[in-house]
Amino acid sequence: MSNMTEVKIIFTGTMGAGKTTAINAISEIKTISTEAVATDETAQRKETTTVGMDYGEVTVDEGLVLRLYGTPGQRRFRHMWEILAKGALGFVILVDNARPAPLEDLSIYLDNFKNHIAASAAVIGVTRTDVSAQPDIDAYYQYLAEREEMHPVMTVDVRRREDVLMLLDSLLLSREFE
Repeated sequence: MSNMTEVKIIFTGTMGAGKTTAINAISEIKTISTEAVATDETAQRKETTTVGMDYGEVTVDEGLVLRLYGTPGQRRFRHMWEILAKGALGFVILVDNARPAPLEDLSIYLDNFKNHIAASAAVIGVTRTDVSAQPDIDAYYQYLAEREEMHPVMTVDVRRREDVLMLLDSLLLSREFE
């Protein structure tokens, strides 16, 4: 008999924000991915895109396994967002800072998952700050304050295991203080 506790964590954000890369960086199992060849405007940014979900697992301490689900980034796959969000302990929202309007991108995911986040927790990881330093972290916090929301925000390189684990630690800690 196992004493393991398993919880569901959702990685979401725009196409190209780094959801698949983040899960690959920390998963202890071979990541299950539903990547397809990009055929629309997505093909200008990357060769493949997630069309269903990504799945991986990581053990954060003895007895706690995080089941990691990555959503597709494109709005046309939004039906999957709702399916994947059910029962999630928390949300990692990745924002590509090099996109034209990253704060507007963030609002899409905060709005879409609003009820789920209210019942759980969220952390925001800002990616590609090496390409575009603006908006800075203070701008994200200001934006959240205007929305009357409080979530941890940090810059991350989703290729680095330590950065992704830092996001998860922050998410789990934010749940402890609610």
